[in-house]
Amino acid sequence: MHTVSLPRTLISAAVVSAFALVAVNASADLSARYVDNDGDMVADAPTDESQWVDPDTLVFAYTPVEDPAVYADVWAGFLDHLSEATGKDVQFFPVQSNAAQQEALRAGRLHVAGFNTGGVPVAVNCGGFRPFAIMAADDGSYGYEMEIITYPDSGIASVEDLEGRQLAFTSETSNSGFRAPSALLRSEYGMEAGEAFETAFSGSHDNSILGVVNQDYDAAAIANSVGTRMIARGVVNEGDYDIIYTSETFPTTAYGLAHNLKPELAEQIQEAFFSYDWEGSALQAEFANSGEAQFMPITYEEHWSVIRTIADANGVTYECD
Repeated sequence: MHTVSLPRTLISAAVVSAFALVAVNASADLSARYVDNDGDMVADAPTDESQWVDPDTLVFAYTPVEDPAVYADVWAGFLDHLSEATGKDVQFFPVQSNAAQQEALRAGRLHVAGFNTGGVPVAVNCGGFRPFAIMAADDGSYGYEMEIITYPDSGIASVEDLEGRQLAFTSETSNSGFRAPSALLRSEYGMEAGEAFETAFSGSHDNSILGVVNQDYDAAAIANSVGTRMIARGVVNEGDYDIIYTSETFPTTAYGLAHNLKPELAEQIQEAFFSYDWEGSALQAEFANSGEAQFMPITYEEHWSVIRTIADANGVTYECD
C-alpha cells in the first residue's frame, strides 16, 4: 500500500472544538423502551425476572464484511469457547448489512455481537446493546484510523482534489465510513457531500476498498484496520491504493450483549471474552494483522465519547420508536 507523501493530518481536539458543539448527555438519546437508573448511558437489565431472556441457542454476529463466510471460520474457535462457558449452543449469524444487524438486535434475534464503531450508539440507544469489550494489543493500545484512499494515478493527491469527484462512504451509521469524514470535510475543508463532491454508499469497508482498487469509486473513506487485514489475506495488494488523509485513532468494534439476558448468563458471556486464549487461534491469525491480541474491558460512556461528539457534529438523532 503506497502512501502519498503528504503530512499526516489529525482530527485534533481543536477540530472537535471547531464543530462548535457541546456533548449532550447520551442517556437522553436512550429509547423509552429502556431505563438507565445507574446513569452509565446504556440500558439497565430488567429488574423483573419474567423479562429475562435465557435462550437455548445464543446467536452471535460480527459486524458486516464483504465475505461473511471467512469470518464464520475466524470466529469458530471463540464460539466453541463461548459455548463451553455458557453451556449453550452458539450460532454464527452472517449479517449482510449494518441495518440487518441492528434490526436483529431490536427484534430479540441477536444476543451477542460486535458492532462497528459508528453503529454502537444506534445499537445502545435503539436496541438496548450493552458493550463491554474491544480488541486491543498486548500493551493495551487499541483502535484504528479513518483514511481517505484513492487509486494510483487518479489525479487525487489531496483532500482538496476531491472537488467534483466521487467519494464512497460505507453506510450512514459508520463512524469512519461516513460520520467522521463528513464532519471533517465540512469543518476543515468547507466541503459538503452532494455539493463539493458526489457520493456513493458501498455497504462495507471491504466493498469500498475493492471499489477503489477496481476504480469503481474515485476515492473512499475507510477504517484502515480493514485494509490491513485485506492485504494480509491477499484480497488486495500493497500499492493498490494511495492514502491522502489519516485521522486520529478511534475505538474499534465494540463487543457486547442484549440488555435483557438473564444476569447469570450475561456474566458468563463477559467472562468468556476475557478468559479466551488467543494463542494459536484463528482469531489471533486474523486480527494480529491489525495489531490486536486480546479483549479489553471498556465502557460506552468513556470510550465512545469522541464518537458521540462526531455524531452530534453531523446532527445525528436516534428515532428508535
